[in-house]
Amino acid sequence: MSNSLFSIAFGVGTQNRQGAWLEVFYAQPLLNPSAELAAAVAPILGYTEGNQAITFTTAQAAQLAEAVKGIDAVQGKLLTRLAESHKPLVATLLAEDTQLTSTPEAYLKLHLLSHRLVKPHGVSLAGIFPLLPNVAWTSQGAIDLSELAEMQLEARLRGELLEVFSVDKFPKMTDYVVPAGVRIADAARLRLGAYVGEGTTVMHEGFINFNAGTEGPGMIEGRVSAGVFVGKGSDLGGGCSTMGTLSGGGNIVIKVGEGCLIGANAGIGIPLGDRTTVESGLYVTAGTKVALLDEHNNLVQVVKARELAGQTDLLFRRNSQTGAVECKTHKSAIELNEALHAHN
Repeated sequence: MSNSLFSIAFGVGTQNRQGAWLEVFYAQPLLNPSAELAAAVAPILGYTEGNQAITFTTAQAAQLAEAVKGIDAVQGKLLTRLAESHKPLVATLLAEDTQLTSTPEAYLKLHLLSHRLVKPHGVSLAGIFPLLPNVAWTSQGAIDLSELAEMQLEARLRGELLEVFSVDKFPKMTDYVVPAGVRIADAARLRLGAYVGEGTTVMHEGFINFNAGTEGPGMIEGRVSAGVFVGKGSDLGGGCSTMGTLSGGGNIVIKVGEGCLIGANAGIGIPLGDRTTVESGLYVTAGTKVALLDEHNNLVQVVKARELAGQTDLLFRRNSQTGAVECKTHKSAIELNEALHAHN
């Protein structure tokens, strides 16, 4: 086998009655594990090469714990605990960061994001949707939708209530990992695969999708859509929106720079440079016609918002008398023209 792996994780998960994986929990996923660790576990699991998800028994878990305890004490302790499991176990080994091929692989990469081991766009999630089954997330864990009605009846007959919290491909992040140094008002609004940087506060109306997140610190009271990453010290106001790659943004990576403010009920379909403000209620899409004003409020030219993508120290606002969208900056007309030409 290769001397190095991209990632490895030992997990416990849920399968349906046909043995298909519904979800996997990895308590301690590893990025770029040591070659020594990989070499120790490979013969026990029968791993040779490539990206594989390998089921293993509690007896093998005990063997693995013994094999790695002198190499990685944390993984050794975890495997000792997994040896006590009554649920199915899986080891996922990724030789390379390539297109996903199994549900355990998909869950591993989502864990890498939420454990802050990789940032949004830092890992390939190609092919993820067909590999994530649509699952009933309940008070008794993940349940296959075809098995849900029977299990609801069984629970009632025992005098219990089987509560269904959501029906979705993604579980909530906090059922798998709670990163250090964050505040989350409503945990249901963060999907597994969200990257939540230290110092981030997510209020009740805030939402963070998978493969998206915040550098932290910051305040999120709006929507961080898939693929969007918010820089340090930025504030997303109540009800605001960022257009992700799944919501009409195409392949443009929407990034919010450092020290930005997107006002309440505002939105963006372009990347924002540092220290940029979008006025409350104003949605700036790539094709929005913007009157560009210099430091003296003189009109420099009218441009499409995409031409201002990523530029710093801007204020996007709507003229309350004419309704025109304006962009004000402290730069001179000459500086603005240079910046626009450089962008082209």
